[in-house]
Amino acid sequence: MKQFDVYTNTDKETNKAYPYFVDVQNGLLNSLNSRVVIPLTPARKPGKNYPSNLCPIIKIQNKNYFLLTHQLASVSTSFLKKNEGSLASSRDDIVGAIDFLVTGI
Repeated sequence: MKQFDVYTNTDKETNKAYPYFVDVQNGLLNSLNSRVVIPLTPARKPGKNYPSNLCPIIKIQNKNYFLLTHQLASVSTSFLKKNEGSLASSRDDIVGAIDFLVTGI
């Protein structure tokens, strides 16, 4: 598993609200049976405004999603089955959002 890879949420109860997860865990920890992920939610909801430094907009398959950094979670590696590609090109936004969550800077 690679850091910044994005996975489809296969859970039927939550995949409408959170269709994707991005793996933010460093690859040096691949031997662990869990991964730290951040959910993504569609950015199409009118009136939904998140702080851009905490929840940047990420584009997947030409659609916009909010990175819900404040909902950072750990999941079993077995949960991450369907890889949809990499968000490595959004690395600076993702790491910046995590930094803001932790440090406020």
